[in-house]
Amino acid sequence: MTLGFHSPLAPRRTGVADYAAALLGELRARGQVLVNSRRSAQVELYQLGNNQLHRGIYRRAIERPGVVVLHDAVLHHFFLGALTEDGYVEEFVYNYGDWSRDFARELWRERSRSAQDARYFRFPMLRRIAETSRALVVHNPAAAARVREHVAGARVVEIPHLFAQPELPPAYEVIRLRARLGLTPRTTLFGVFGHLRESKRLFPILRAFERVHRKEPETALVVAGEFVSSDLARALVGLLDQPGVLRAGYLSERDFWLYASAVDACINLRYPAAGETSGIAIRLMGIGKPLLVTAAEECSRFPETACIRIDGGVAEEEMLAAYMLWLDGAPEARRRVGEEAARHIGAHHGLAAVAARFVEALGWGDQAF
Repeated sequence: MTLGFHSPLAPRRTGVADYAAALLGELRARGQVLVNSRRSAQVELYQLGNNQLHRGIYRRAIERPGVVVLHDAVLHHFFLGALTEDGYVEEFVYNYGDWSRDFARELWRERSRSAQDARYFRFPMLRRIAETSRALVVHNPAAAARVREHVAGARVVEIPHLFAQPELPPAYEVIRLRARLGLTPRTTLFGVFGHLRESKRLFPILRAFERVHRKEPETALVVAGEFVSSDLARALVGLLDQPGVLRAGYLSERDFWLYASAVDACINLRYPAAGETSGIAIRLMGIGKPLLVTAAEECSRFPETACIRIDGGVAEEEMLAAYMLWLDGAPEARRRVGEEAARHIGAHHGLAAVAARFVEALGWGDQAF
């Protein structure tokens, strides 16, 4: 059976491209794969996210239905960027009914707020892709629920986000990096990685770190990645300039694993959430780093002992600061949480096992959808 595989790939700087490259290597070992081809295959697999890199992929997924991997279970922002006002309003009405027409106009007018306004996340606009696709692959129960809210009878398959075991840098390179960053062996280094957007909670993270650093000066926070919004970057200047905060821009794959190896714990908060499973979270947990995550259904498959959950809302900043202080003073607890994280990822997210789940879901070698 021939598989059509549709996704952004390198040199695109996206988590979906990294994910797709790892999965593609495994699938190619199992049969013939046509990559981003206009030729029809016996079964088509589409990697779909919430940005304009996926515009052509979304169009092909509607024209030639197949199996869609929803990396984000909110496509609202995709439509804001891909459609005209009238087209956006009609798509919104198609999803939610004619009652919503005026509301859709209001959302369009206020779209500059869409990166942090929870209204845009409460309306994922998934109906058309869910109705059309033969099946939808999601990575967590929150995403599955969002699909079924739009099309109750949609075929939804939950497959864990993959983890490709990296070749980690040698210890001496990690030691050199920490020294270059001005850290001592006693410094507890926290890290935030990935594309820096409003939903990654940088304001409360930086305010929480300010509290921590005042009490424990032997702490540091590295914020690594590119800002997706120049407005957000400007708004954070004062907090990013505070003592103990280190900045790193976009990291190559090799440098990412170097910095990931150097941190003692990773902070990976999300609000509003888009039903996504963070590839950064899976990577850091996979190499045994303790992870602080937002307590939400997106992370509900992680065991309680394999991560640290931070409540959203008014308690977020205070709770985050308290756990950061605890981790700073409890290296043995950091080690235990990291070990449990690596054990969980190894058991459920391994690349070969995930690829086998895809082969099963696609009916590859048996009978396609």
